[in-house]
Amino acid sequence: MIWLYRILFVPAFILAFPYYALRMLKRGGYAKDFSHRLGFIPDMGPKRARRAWVQAVSVGEVDAVMPLVKKLSAAGWEVVVTTTTSTAYALLKGKYARDCLASAVFPIDFAPFSAAAWRAINPDVCIMMEGEIWPEHLHQAKTRGIPAVLINARLSDKSFSRYKKFPALARRMFGHFKKICVSNEADLGRFKQLGIDCDKLTLTGNIKFDTPGVDMDSARKKALIAEMGFEETSFILLGSSTWKGEEGMLVEAMQKLRADGLDCRLLLVPRHAERRNEIKLEIEAFPHCVRTQSKQAPKGNLIYLADTTGELRTFTALADLAYIGKSLFGHDGGQSPIDAAAAGVPMVYGNKMTNFKQVCKKLEEAGAAVKVDTPREAIEALCRLALDAGERKKMSKAGRLWHAQNEGATDRTLAAISNLQ
Repeated sequence: MIWLYRILFVPAFILAFPYYALRMLKRGGYAKDFSHRLGFIPDMGPKRARRAWVQAVSVGEVDAVMPLVKKLSAAGWEVVVTTTTSTAYALLKGKYARDCLASAVFPIDFAPFSAAAWRAINPDVCIMMEGEIWPEHLHQAKTRGIPAVLINARLSDKSFSRYKKFPALARRMFGHFKKICVSNEADLGRFKQLGIDCDKLTLTGNIKFDTPGVDMDSARKKALIAEMGFEETSFILLGSSTWKGEEGMLVEAMQKLRADGLDCRLLLVPRHAERRNEIKLEIEAFPHCVRTQSKQAPKGNLIYLADTTGELRTFTALADLAYIGKSLFGHDGGQSPIDAAAAGVPMVYGNKMTNFKQVCKKLEEAGAAVKVDTPREAIEALCRLALDAGERKKMSKAGRLWHAQNEGATDRTLAAISNLQ
């Protein structure tokens, strides 16, 4: 099976390269340590303790896995963290530089590149997150006798549908893992339906609930609101990790609320910062400020475009109400609603939160979120909640309580890794 993958990898990579090259050019930052992608990762030197190689694909996964990384380090492990995106790598090299033995860019999943990286890192366990499965990476672990662990494991609707068509392939792929730490009961059932060995499966919960919140005292909050050019009493509507089409919808919601007499200000945090010029066209008719051009907005500013990386959690703590992106306008998958719940921010999202299906179901049952089917319904829900302080207060309390009840997955995942034989 691995030889078929290796043979097919080359033509597939050649065909896909123009698309990924264009995306890399648009987003920038990929030149940094590009040699790592070819397996040229600096040697980590002799091991002084057990060494774990943790792969977290992007910013959200890096943020989520760092509490586990810190606990592994505190337990005496050496931890090397790799990532795929340039923004996540910048976060590792900056904010989290002291929390791991080393950080690097994950190699392209081709035999010579992967093997070179494995020789450099030389781990005792390899840890992968959620649905990210790289056949060559897993094969390298198997040939070296190194246990592989899948943490925060989940199966999206699309993934589950594909695997059901080829259950033997699913069992073969997931069979490479010594332990699969599943994030929720529904996905545990899906793994069992695929025939995955129950001895490999353990329900640990979602480690994203254990990401530390932002320490936001009143003085800091006041300073950040002033930095955005908003009034201390302004109502802040947050667009959380927005995608194309969603910013325009939020601008319309802001206009309606202002027409109703509410001093609504819009805080936009797009999922991809390189879309800033496109978004500026949506907001150019209003007083606005782009964070990468000037952190300090002029007084009277109405829209603040936070086109930076790694600050979403901070901005979420400032919001009175949030819209969670990638859930309408033909987008599918959704962005994480967990930080909004942790901060007690009531939220609205579309009906395409498929990557967070179980999380959203529980949020809605708890009364902490509102799901809508269309952009028009989203605007109506946002306006209704913005004008109903009592309802928002109930939703805020429900979100915080729900979040607190789901903490503890990191410790359960740590125990599963530590008990590997």
